[in-house]
Amino acid sequence: MKLLPRPPKDVRVDTKDSLGHGMDAVIMLALFVGAGYGLDRLFGTLPVFMIVLTVLGAIGIFARFYYQYEQKMDQHDADRRAQLAGSSAPTSDATSGANGEGA
Repeated sequence: MKLLPRPPKDVRVDTKDSLGHGMDAVIMLALFVGAGYGLDRLFGTLPVFMIVLTVLGAIGIFARFYYQYEQKMDQHDADRRAQLAGSSAPTSDATSGANGEGA
C-alpha cells in the first residue's frame, strides 16, 4: 500500500546557496567569537572583545549576504529584460565566477 508519493529519483534539490550561507555564517561567527575570547583571555578583559568581535562579525556576514542577494537580483532582472527584448541567451553564466560571485 502506497501512502505517500515518492519523488522521482532523477530530481535533485539545489542546496548550494542556503547550505553555503548557513555554514558560512556559523563558521565565521565561531571564528570571531573564538578570536574575541582569545583576546579577552590575553588582555584580561572578559567579555569585551568577544562581544565586539561577535557583533562586527554578524554585521559583516549579513552585509555580505545582502550584497550577494542584490547582485543576484540585478542579474536576474538583466536576464529577464534580455529575454523580453528577444534575446534567448541568459547572461548569468558569463558573468559569474566559479563560486557564484560576479566578476
